[in-house]
Amino acid sequence: MNKRFVLAIALAAVAFLIAVSFLYKNIAVQKARKKLNSVHNDTKNSLYKKAVSLEAAGESEKAKRAFEHFLETHPNDKKKEATRKKIEKLNVKILFSDSVTKDSFLYEIKPGDTLIKIATKFHTTVELIKKSNGLISDMIFPGKFLKVPQAKFSIHVDRSGNRLLLLSNGKLFKSYTVSTGENLSTPVGEFYIEEKMIKPVWYKIGATVSPDSPEYELGSRWMGISKENYGIHGTNDESTIGKHITKGCVRMKNSDVEELYAIVPSGTEVVIVE
Repeated sequence: MNKRFVLAIALAAVAFLIAVSFLYKNIAVQKARKKLNSVHNDTKNSLYKKAVSLEAAGESEKAKRAFEHFLETHPNDKKKEATRKKIEKLNVKILFSDSVTKDSFLYEIKPGDTLIKIATKFHTTVELIKKSNGLISDMIFPGKFLKVPQAKFSIHVDRSGNRLLLLSNGKLFKSYTVSTGENLSTPVGEFYIEEKMIKPVWYKIGATVSPDSPEYELGSRWMGISKENYGIHGTNDESTIGKHITKGCVRMKNSDVEELYAIVPSGTEVVIVE
């Protein structure tokens, strides 16, 4: 009996030591994980703070790259949507600035050049050239240089989600919340911008509505697409944005449609999907 008792005690002691060993090992692992998570969070916060600081300092291109790096390394972070919005805002800010990037170049003005000629030649808009060069008039002088954007823009509209995506060389540049047609009246397919007009007369069924009329619904800009009577336009009631409420056109906030109007030239591809 004594031998059995001693053996039982020995086995119990061994089991106890093994349990204690596993316990300490588990505690050590948990501590290591906490430390690793702490380092990870510190790195994540450091990356984001760096991007915010660069943005505040006016270093738009560096800030954009820093925010993009943050998203690439932390794709599921709770700040991802806010970060995407910051990147989109910086995209527009850089485009409208005189900063020459890989998607633009400096063009030397030739005798006989006009902004319309230059914009047409390089498939961009007069408005965009003026914005990106700080011009307040259409007057230009031979021998001077202009920043000319050369990215290829396209538009994708998600009808069910009421979203308009502006793509630059196939990559998301900026997204907008829009309104589309009630009862699936917005056409689906591949189109292009056929005409661009500032506050045109609205030829409503059975009536002609001037821009000064309270019944005018086209807002500050109109971009007709290659589907008769359909287009992208502004609004006189921004509370309707984000709803399936139009007669088939894509409706935007005036500030958004003015921004888009300045960026995309006639001929820009417009793809509308379900």
